[in-house]
Amino acid sequence: MDKLKNMGFVRSVGVTLEMIKWEHSVFALPFALTGAMLAANGLPRAMQLVWIIVCMVSARSAAMAFNRWADAGLDAENPRTRSRAIPAGLLSRGFVGGFTVAMAAVFVLSAAQLNRLTLELSPLALAVVFFYSYTKRFTRWSHLALGLALGIAPAAAWIAVRGSLDPRILILTLAVMFWVAGFDLLYACQDASHDREHGLFSVPAVWGVPAAFWTARTLHVLMLGLLVWLVWAFRLGNFALAGVVLVALLLLYEHLIVSPGDLRRLNAAFFTMNGVISIVFFAFVALDLLRRHPALAKL
Repeated sequence: MDKLKNMGFVRSVGVTLEMIKWEHSVFALPFALTGAMLAANGLPRAMQLVWIIVCMVSARSAAMAFNRWADAGLDAENPRTRSRAIPAGLLSRGFVGGFTVAMAAVFVLSAAQLNRLTLELSPLALAVVFFYSYTKRFTRWSHLALGLALGIAPAAAWIAVRGSLDPRILILTLAVMFWVAGFDLLYACQDASHDREHGLFSVPAVWGVPAAFWTARTLHVLMLGLLVWLVWAFRLGNFALAGVVLVALLLLYEHLIVSPGDLRRLNAAFFTMNGVISIVFFAFVALDLLRRHPALAKL
């Protein structure tokens, strides 16, 4: 009997990890690592990197599980999402709630390993990432709330390394916020009709899909401007500028493969391209910073 219970628990954990798409931590993690490297002006200490990664993965896992818990009723009404774990009966709300609490505890404990300020701010960070799940109920700008939830990652990583906040890193927070909000606008186009019929708010539901595309393009242009400003603010060099150019090309490709009348390749634009964008920018900023330190470049 105990063996069967253990097997059931392991299966539930596996279903939960699939539900929250934990591998999509790649969206925000490279930007968090960018913030950490900017704070250290190179490589942070090894244990700082370890705890930053644990914080990022646990916070995102808690946020995604909470989102599925909070939206279970809404997901059951939407043909696109009713096969998710809770509405499909694969997981109970109680199990997902417990997983959320466990991941939140891991996040707070990990933050405590970094410095006092990260520990003190950890409840605020959780409040920000949890709050997003309710914004679609009262504002069309829930996309920006999601952007902020991911955008605080580089600022949090800076605090983790320095134990204080430099206003310059908020440029990257804004850039990530606009980037995420832009691609979330595109993703929300799938549910525009459903959201409108069920009293949920989003830009596609309120203004229509074509307006959502133009808003997403505007946000991504703003993101690129902020990345250029970041390069200037931190006196980065040609590698970082090359990274911004590549990000611009990847965003252009992302917007070319989808249109208001053709959302068939939306998953490729949303998941694949955005993962590549975050990794590319981090890699080129890291190269720029390591170039200044020949000794580190040999590691």
